[in-house]
Amino acid sequence: MSAKTAADLVFFDRHEPEFSESLTPADRCVSGQPVQRTWHHFTSADDKFFAGTWEAEPGCWRIQYTENEYCRILSGRSVLRDGAGTEITLQAGDDFVIPAGFEGEWEVIETTRKIYVIYQA
Repeated sequence: MSAKTAADLVFFDRHEPEFSESLTPADRCVSGQPVQRTWHHFTSADDKFFAGTWEAEPGCWRIQYTENEYCRILSGRSVLRDGAGTEITLQAGDDFVIPAGFEGEWEVIETTRKIYVIYQA
């Protein structure tokens, strides 16, 4: 691997991200079919580490994590619900990690935007 320099740093506010927008797959939706948007800023050379910004409109869908994900909620309000029905409300300023193996639902109450950092083991 070649040595990296300051020129290799990725600043979200200065970097032109890869943008994508899509409907949540219908087979995962519990209510609604929200639009999800991603501003993807970084993928490691081994395709195991990712970082960017994500946003979703109100709705609820099933989730099943195969990756470990750090999140920082920037705006909006969502509810993360595990398979047993335990709910955690997420709002601006919340920092947390969703471990690989987590299964449940992500419900967006108010359009939510977050920073994501993902490690795919």
